[in-house]
Amino acid sequence: MIIFRYLARELAGSLFAVTIVLLMILMSGRLIRQLAAAAAGEVSLDIVFFTLVLRLPSFLEMILPLALFISILLAYGRLYAESEMTVLTATGFSNTRLLAYTAVPAFGLMLVVGSFSLYLSPWGAQKMEGLYEKQAQLTEFELLAPGRFQSMKGGTRVTYAESLSNDKTEMNNVFITDGNSLLLAQKGTQYVSDETGSRYLELHRGKRYDWTPGSLEFQALDFDLYGVKIADEPEERSKLRKEAVPTLALFGSDDPKQQAQLQWRISMVLMVPIVTLLAVPLSRVNPRQGRFARLFPAIILFMVYISLLIAMKGMLEKGELNPDVGLWGLHFVYLLIAIGLLMVPEWVRQWRVRAL
Repeated sequence: MIIFRYLARELAGSLFAVTIVLLMILMSGRLIRQLAAAAAGEVSLDIVFFTLVLRLPSFLEMILPLALFISILLAYGRLYAESEMTVLTATGFSNTRLLAYTAVPAFGLMLVVGSFSLYLSPWGAQKMEGLYEKQAQLTEFELLAPGRFQSMKGGTRVTYAESLSNDKTEMNNVFITDGNSLLLAQKGTQYVSDETGSRYLELHRGKRYDWTPGSLEFQALDFDLYGVKIADEPEERSKLRKEAVPTLALFGSDDPKQQAQLQWRISMVLMVPIVTLLAVPLSRVNPRQGRFARLFPAIILFMVYISLLIAMKGMLEKGELNPDVGLWGLHFVYLLIAIGLLMVPEWVRQWRVRAL
């Protein structure tokens, strides 16, 4: 138990440090994008902090497998580089026992990743979807000031409303000029499609005038209800729509996108034991090489792993990959690689001993 506690302490220290660094990198990039969207008027500055907090489980579900992989390489690499592992081996401490000791914290981490991937990340996506839905109802209307002409869409649209409702969801006595069109209406409201997420402006009881520059002719149209698309659904909301589906609702679905989402969530859990099996043999270095000797090629191996998962998920969503094979085939290939890294050196050593 002394050895187990020592190894667990070394692993926990590296895991915490690597997780914090990776999390700060991801969250800083996310924060910059959110602040840019807030500056452009696409989202309210008030929800930027909440979106970061709600996105935290989805960040951690991807960070923790990588953090575990790197922490094993760093912690055990130091033990090999400083000959501590050589001393342990001389006292009868086998590679099998090292793997068993590593499996204990890895199993705990797998449960944490499972809770993030299968429950907390979809829950956070649902809450973010609700925030963005409310935001979509307020965007543009929230920026309007009654009784003033205001330029929007980079100056291509000028909007005037005599008055606004208290919740700023309804305009009265509306004047809108957009390009070569002029719209006059008694009332204007916003509508967000539940199916596509696109935002529409609905004008009630008014007139539309269209003209051609340089000509005195124009067309006039009376309408009771006139709708125009203001903006398509942002890519962020389209992605959230898929991620917000509860895990239990994904089981049994024939929709390729939902099948891909389910396999992705389970894949995050399966990655933990697989990267553990990969990292333990890859951490074995010669003291002369140093603890970082295999760090770069090991990270390349992991990056190929996650990149192929993302690419295969996209193929699965488009129906280009058999769902029965799906992402499981890649996990099986990397499991075979991990087993090979664990077993082949031992087989080679035994063969050399017999040859002597």
